[in-house]
Amino acid sequence: MIAKDWHVQSKEQVLDVLKTSSSGLTDEEAKKRLLTYGLNEIKEVKKISSAVIFFKQFKEPLILILLAATAISAFVGELIDAFVIIAIVILSTIVGFVQEYKSEKAIEALRKMATATCRVIRNGEEKMIKVTDIVPGDVILVSSGDRIPADAYLIESFNLEVDEAPLTGESIPVRKNAAIFTKDTAVADRKNILYTITTVTSGRGKAIVFGTGMNTELGKIASSVQTVDLQKTPFELRMRQVGKMLSVTMLCVACIIGILAFFRGYQILEILIWSISVAVAAVPEALPAIIAVSLTAGVYKMAKRNAIIRRLPAVETLGAITVICSDKTGTLTKGEMTVRRIYTYDKFADVSGVGYNLEGSITNSNIEENDMALLARTAVLCNDANVRIDDNKVITIGDPTEVALVILGYKTGINKEKTDSKYPRIQEISFTSERKMMSTIHKDDNKFEVFSKGATEIILNQCNSAISDGRLIPIDDTIRNRILSVTDEMASGGLRVLALAHKQMHSDDNIEGEAESDLSFVGLIGMMDPPREEVIEAVAQCKNAGIDVIMITGDHKLTALAVAKEIGIVSNTLTEVMTGSELEITDVATLTEKVGHIKVYSRVSPEHKIKIVQALKNKGHIVAMTGDGINDAPALKGADIGIAMGITGTQVTKESSSMILADDNFATIVSAIKEGRRIFDNVKKYLVFVLSTNIGEILILASSLVIGLPLPLHAKHILYINLATNGSPAIALGFEPHEPGIMKRKARNPKESVFFGTKKWLVGVSVILATVALSLFVYVMEVNGGMESEYAVSKARTMLFGTVVFFELFFVLSCRSFKHNMASLGLLSNRLLVYSLIGELSLITFIMNFPIMQEIFDLVPLGLSDWILLLSLATIGFAYSEITKIIPKLRSRHKKHEQTI
Repeated sequence: MIAKDWHVQSKEQVLDVLKTSSSGLTDEEAKKRLLTYGLNEIKEVKKISSAVIFFKQFKEPLILILLAATAISAFVGELIDAFVIIAIVILSTIVGFVQEYKSEKAIEALRKMATATCRVIRNGEEKMIKVTDIVPGDVILVSSGDRIPADAYLIESFNLEVDEAPLTGESIPVRKNAAIFTKDTAVADRKNILYTITTVTSGRGKAIVFGTGMNTELGKIASSVQTVDLQKTPFELRMRQVGKMLSVTMLCVACIIGILAFFRGYQILEILIWSISVAVAAVPEALPAIIAVSLTAGVYKMAKRNAIIRRLPAVETLGAITVICSDKTGTLTKGEMTVRRIYTYDKFADVSGVGYNLEGSITNSNIEENDMALLARTAVLCNDANVRIDDNKVITIGDPTEVALVILGYKTGINKEKTDSKYPRIQEISFTSERKMMSTIHKDDNKFEVFSKGATEIILNQCNSAISDGRLIPIDDTIRNRILSVTDEMASGGLRVLALAHKQMHSDDNIEGEAESDLSFVGLIGMMDPPREEVIEAVAQCKNAGIDVIMITGDHKLTALAVAKEIGIVSNTLTEVMTGSELEITDVATLTEKVGHIKVYSRVSPEHKIKIVQALKNKGHIVAMTGDGINDAPALKGADIGIAMGITGTQVTKESSSMILADDNFATIVSAIKEGRRIFDNVKKYLVFVLSTNIGEILILASSLVIGLPLPLHAKHILYINLATNGSPAIALGFEPHEPGIMKRKARNPKESVFFGTKKWLVGVSVILATVALSLFVYVMEVNGGMESEYAVSKARTMLFGTVVFFELFFVLSCRSFKHNMASLGLLSNRLLVYSLIGELSLITFIMNFPIMQEIFDLVPLGLSDWILLLSLATIGFAYSEITKIIPKLRSRHKKHEQTI
């Protein structure tokens, strides 16, 4: 099946070699070929095995030193202590392995979610499939903004231009055509071949795939389409710096503690094991893994809700968004256009039916029959959408506006497929956001017909006459103003308005050059695209969260304003609306001054979006920008968060984005922002819990040596506390659901420290833990015979060990929020935390009460009164934290009360 020089073959030869046809493969044949040729993807580099991830945990220098010192301890006879320490280290390593393994799995899942799609013809029908499922012999359809998914032979082209810079380095797009070339033609000059990962910049085409995966011209180049950019986020890098700083600090403290212990007369080996244990427990070595797991788990959760994150830094930026610039059609609205009103000069008609449903008819019409037929034929022919009936279901492919026009044709009795066959398209002038119009040229017997559609003012500029009752009448100012007035009337009613035009040409000389001049105005079509029900609530949530929502659309100013009012973006004033023509003459500095008052931009081109982003950023905003067209890519790259449409977005736009909306729904953006805030909150909770308790433990150990007390904890105690509290309970904080009112607070400043507003916990809890534990330690020793009594020291150590563990396990419950109390959060809202606490509380109770475990951990039995004292003191940290949350609320209530008096 493999031919060498595809560019020298004719269309018929290519079809014969690949055993296919212009109607494409059947699904059954495609499945067979997929088994033969494999997936259309670049072979991945070898993945990290689970064994490598596991043994990587032992590469930490402190762990290696501790294991070496423990081995020496075992050699000199301290077998039980050595066994306990090694067991705890292995358990800690397993926890680290599980977290990193989960992170790798989450990343792998994210890569799969980002797989691109493309249009193919299978079973004679157009459909969307995954790029990875393309096989040799498939017939693909490409248009402006598409990435070429595989190497293919071109059989049809309409103004097709392709950017081949990834292949040739040439920055100027190449005009492609379905010709035959000589054998010695260079790769860059083979204009009948489309190459994978190059990009269609304009026009459209049909091609037959001959090379997939590693058998493409660029088989050795990794595909950028099918990967997720998972580089370290700025937050992760900052946290790594924090972790390093804390590590150095804690190591220095551990060294100082070791030196103090040496001067207190402890043995060198005991000091070494003890000091390293302190360092291992105090250093937040799990911090990078916890952050990575929180981010990737959050991203996976977002993907399940139709927000696919392509760049991990977007997760933390989402929580800081202050402005969302959103396209209207399909994002704020349903994207299911329905033609509701028709106008031909100077007559009207209504259209019944809703959405993509063929049921409906023309009503209340006084439009002449031939005028209506021409309008419908123009709507159907100047159109790239495809509508078919499959099992009594309407299947649509294409732009929502064009789909609505095809359905209008069905309602007037015009079938697109038959009409396309009767009037074959021979040329087209594509729609661009700059031109704001599209024209197609069709052959009708011995003459040529031009059909155009676009914005009313643009189309009228190309017209010198209007069609009325089958006659051509010259367009004067009165007629022009009447047509513009009707456009405004339709737009003010929330309808999106398109103008249609037509003309006949009797020669094919310079068709493209003359096609759009001296047109005849055919009529106006008013389409309704109702707002999504969930968007109204989402916009209200944004306002409560201090996030401005800005609508950007190519629609008429009045249409945009009507929709913006309905979904709650603007009030009644037109001063909140700026048009593209006004934007054009406004420089960035002037726009920066006005941008805070403008909520709607109409008749906007992609270049204007860049200017809007710049102005908003100049005002200090963190900006999210949506886009779907190829020309939206620069604005998406310029925004803090670029958001591409998953359904209507071009592949180039998706690759320029930080996030893809799989459902094209504005409400999904708001859900993603909510999730971004939750992730940041949970990392903050983990940090505060771990650092406040670790600092408290360091204070206990350092203070005991300074004031001349016996060692309050052995190495195995320290390591166990680290495992029990910094393990599953701390990790479970990363899965805490979002707090009540999370979308009622202002967006955080991205420059704000992660520890902002937490000093009361970082300082207060660590001091309380150290004070309570040392006071208990001294008290128990004194009442049981003093420091000279071995039993008194052992009992005091047992009480302190239990108090610290229970203190931290109780305190983690309060760390679920630094604003809301336990009662308002609900105990069972984070079941993972509840289960981990039940497990850890059961385990520590078992260790402290079972004789064998008491012997292993050097603990002594405690009486009922001891347990009551221990548990009472262990609740102090939890109580302090809960009271700290209540005080601001009481002050606020008191202040309100005073104001009412």
